[in-house]
Amino acid sequence: MHPAPNSLVRVAAVVAAAALVSCGRKAETGSVAPQTQPLSAYLSQPLIVTPTSRIRVDTAGWIQRLGGARSAGRQLDSSIARVLSDRAIGSNWFMPAALQAAYERNRSYAADPYNLGTDPLRPSSFVTLSRYGDPLASQLRTMIALHESARFVLVPVELRFDKDGAGVGRAAAILRVVVVDARAAEARWVGEIRGDAAASPAAALARVASRFADHFIAP
Repeated sequence: MHPAPNSLVRVAAVVAAAALVSCGRKAETGSVAPQTQPLSAYLSQPLIVTPTSRIRVDTAGWIQRLGGARSAGRQLDSSIARVLSDRAIGSNWFMPAALQAAYERNRSYAADPYNLGTDPLRPSSFVTLSRYGDPLASQLRTMIALHESARFVLVPVELRFDKDGAGVGRAAAILRVVVVDARAAEARWVGEIRGDAAASPAAALARVASRFADHFIAP
């Protein structure tokens, strides 16, 4: 016996509704973006980009050649801002300089962008859709409250240099990046961005910054 036409209509409606829910969830997590530009969905959205949070000490001494961890982080932040500007990316984003200025104006309320509690974002077990708690959750909610059009925060969690397979006197810069929904305290994208190997730490920073921009738009 064939199903009644009304039954077929109901089944089709249920299937369609499930497909829409699935697509909506994928869009929310950013997984539908092209693999070569997995962060392209954020190009048109106000995005907060925090300063590089942590610099891992390396055995090659490249961090020291950059003037220490603090200087290395600031140089990477500058390299990222420069390459984004060159590609006309992020005109409506809030970069570290803007975050610092907002903090200076609101010290009794705002979170220091250079002192965020990002340790929960560092382990390899922290993946897309993982959640994080305080103090970072409160810090980022306060940050987006000062930039009311923004909801998503991109955190350059950790920079390190890797000599393996790069050749004698060369190393690649690797940047762990997490994009979070600051309202939900949940990760929307987690990944490690590896730049091409270079013969100097400054060049390695420029190359990882360029690869960072590639995640938003093709070079």
